Amino acid sequence: MTKQKILIIEDDKSISKLLKYNLEKAGFEAINAYSGEAALEILHRLQPHLIILDIMLPRMDGLEVCRQIRQDTALKNIPIVILTAKGEEVDRIVGLELGADDYIVKPFSPREIILRIKAILRRLQVKEQPGDILRIAGLVVDIPRHQVMIKDKEVILTPLEFKLLVTLMERKGLVQTREILLNDVWDMAADVYTRTVDTHIKHLRTKLGQAGKMIETITGIGYRFSEAEDEN
Repeated sequence: MTKQKILIIEDDKSISKLLKYNLEKAGFEAINAYSGEAALEILHRLQPHLIILDIMLPRMDGLEVCRQIRQDTALKNIPIVILTAKGEEVDRIVGLELGADDYIVKPFSPREIILRIKAILRRLQVKEQPGDILRIAGLVVDIPRHQVMIKDKEVILTPLEFKLLVTLMERKGLVQTREILLNDVWDMAADVYTRTVDTHIKHLRTKLGQAGKMIETITGIGYRFSEAEDEN
């Protein structure tokens, strides 16, 4: 069985070594990069299953690395876990708005990181039955192909945004609390702030344009995908 590859972008070699040891012990293949520039070069050759990214890197910081990854067609769908000593909420939100899938603050527990990585990789396994296609008011989601179309124009979503959209569409008309979405989309509960849900909903609405209006905010509770008539 081929091991899943994790790229660790961290300039502190003691932390890199610790992460590599624990990831390999957990059955992953771990590769270290000590700068943003080196990481971007490795990424095109390696195509890892997930990236662990420190923010405080020399020269090119982690946020810029994250931005470049999300703008690169070949790399944009790789999950990113930001690992940093900067734990203020504003730092978390900036990282998530740039497209990070999770945010872990130093000092950290290696066991926690392994659990989060496994949760992220597990949640990306969206149901892939042949013919599993969702259609609502001009919005078409082809689950097996991981493709979203609006009136014949493709919309590019991150894996997490895709999972969030599928979850809401499959439950159209039903209110989903932030806690439910955290559990079912992020596969976590208390470890992820509910603000994370709001940030990803905002990004999803923006990418969907007019179709994003079908994601309704239920004040004080959560979100609901409107029961628009399906287009056949």
